[in-house]
Amino acid sequence: MRVLILSINYWPEVTGIGAFTTYRAEHLAAAGHHVVVCTTFPYYPEWKVPPEYAGKLASSETRNGVRIVRSYAYIPNPVTSPRRILHEASFIASSAIRAVVRKRPDVLLVVSPPLGLALPAILLSRLWRIPYVFDVEDLQPDTAGELGMLPRRTVGLLYRLERAAYRYARLVATLTPSMKRRIVEKGVSEEKVELLEPRMDDSLIDLLPQEGSDFRQRYNLGEKFLVTHSGNMGVKQGLDVMLDAAALSRSDDSMRFLFVGDGSDRERIQRRAAELELDNVRFLPLLGQEDFRGLLAASGICLVTQQQSVSEVAFPSKIVTYLAAGRPIIASVNPECEVARIMREAKAGKVVAAEDPKALLAAIDELRGEDLDAVGQRARGYASERWSPVRVLGHLERSLMAAAGSAMGSLA
Repeated sequence: MRVLILSINYWPEVTGIGAFTTYRAEHLAAAGHHVVVCTTFPYYPEWKVPPEYAGKLASSETRNGVRIVRSYAYIPNPVTSPRRILHEASFIASSAIRAVVRKRPDVLLVVSPPLGLALPAILLSRLWRIPYVFDVEDLQPDTAGELGMLPRRTVGLLYRLERAAYRYARLVATLTPSMKRRIVEKGVSEEKVELLEPRMDDSLIDLLPQEGSDFRQRYNLGEKFLVTHSGNMGVKQGLDVMLDAAALSRSDDSMRFLFVGDGSDRERIQRRAAELELDNVRFLPLLGQEDFRGLLAASGICLVTQQQSVSEVAFPSKIVTYLAAGRPIIASVNPECEVARIMREAKAGKVVAAEDPKALLAAIDELRGEDLDAVGQRARGYASERWSPVRVLGHLERSLMAAAGSAMGSLA
């Protein structure tokens, strides 16, 4: 099977959509399929292209059996809504040009956001007479509307584009049952919508205490109890709740709050922490694999935070990582969202109301008093059962082959 993937994020990005798309593409290549990824140069979550890729309009490389075809995208910094629209539009145009000259694939896998990739997907699908699978990682129109990120008229245009994307797709895929339900509620046949869930990194099951000790020593953290947020620091994460909890507990010298990663809201959060004079807060950059494993091993509690308005529109991949690593979790989220449901099923920590620092701090204090090893064992067990790589990636491959096969049968 020849697979062409359109995705704005890819390796060497290690968070979010980039990580998802990379392990999916590499699994398909390892299974013997011919895989090409049309993407841009790495930029996320720092919103900055690294020196080795800077200044290029296009490039190609091969990694782990996957042909990576990169094309230009405007990278805004700082990120604003108008600049982000230009960012996405520039990639949609450049990737369509790069994709159209490729050899005809059997199936297109189109990763959204950006939702606008539906346009080249529809055009290429008709040109080549092949199906496309529209993979929804984030319900972008709902996010923009619920967070007030774009004018109402622009959001309306996104909803029209979304309807077209779903209408012409052979299959619509998404990450969680709640996201699937919301897509079905938009008028898409339930038989057309399929779950392609994230896979756990099973290497995290074998974290060693020594890795945590080494991490603490490298970053001079002593024996402090670490409460950690890692990954993207954007608007949706609502990280002020973590700062406010740190402010409420500033007299507790036994605990440190770690903000690890980068994103469009990091500079504001960091400035606010300085204004509040929080000595119990540390900021660390995105970490390499060794340090990231050490961070997980050293963390007493990991946090998943979201704004109250974020419910079924996105799924933070970090929860899969935390559970696989056996980390106790506190989710400061909308109590009706998928993260909250997973936490209740996994019994791997606590759920508190979003944007409530007092409730967050109370949950931290309560969880510290529990048997954290037992909580961690439940976390690993849940992750292994729900997101094992064999099950998740096998299902991905079968779904794409079924889409490609049905198309070839209809053309015979």
